[in-house]
Amino acid sequence: MSDWYNTLHAHHLRERFQRFNEIEWSPEPREDVYFTEREPAEAAVLVPLVARETGLHVLLTQRTAHLNDHAGQISFPGGRCEPEDGTPIETALRETEEETGLMRRHIEVLGTLPIYRTATNFLVTPVVALVQPHFELKPDAFEVEEVFEVPLAFLMNPANHQKQVLQTPKGPRSYFAMPYQQQSKTYFIWGATATMLRNVYHFLAAER
Repeated sequence: MSDWYNTLHAHHLRERFQRFNEIEWSPEPREDVYFTEREPAEAAVLVPLVARETGLHVLLTQRTAHLNDHAGQISFPGGRCEPEDGTPIETALRETEEETGLMRRHIEVLGTLPIYRTATNFLVTPVVALVQPHFELKPDAFEVEEVFEVPLAFLMNPANHQKQVLQTPKGPRSYFAMPYQQQSKTYFIWGATATMLRNVYHFLAAER
């Protein structure tokens, strides 16, 4: 179907995740990356799909500029797995509530995508979920500069997936970027967040 991403609705997402093991697809191939020497750590993020009247929107956060790690970058809510969490899903729900104030009663978990290994050696489980509207957000002012939404149709359109190259001391590193213009501001979605969105794209686009 042409422009299939414009037809995505909550019931389509539920149906696809119910058939997750039946759908043949492959995650985005990894480029050569430069990992830190520290031990890998498990983490999880929530990929929140907000069911608006105009269609599904992806809820994202922009980190504050003073943080030591990934300052100012755009990311999904989430973080490191703690022993008391028990599962990556619980980590994603806990971190989302702590970072944004989005309560789990508004969240319907659909499933998880394959673990994504970041350049800083985090093993991240993306947890995809539907979010019902009429929720109240209370972002953590220390960690979160802004919470905003991007139409899922924009992020699932491959025409908006840019391949760029970053020059590093260890050589060039390629990455995906999905710049999104909203009024006078451009949100530069890139790196791990953009690649995980590419994996959502690969899964939803498979067998269409």
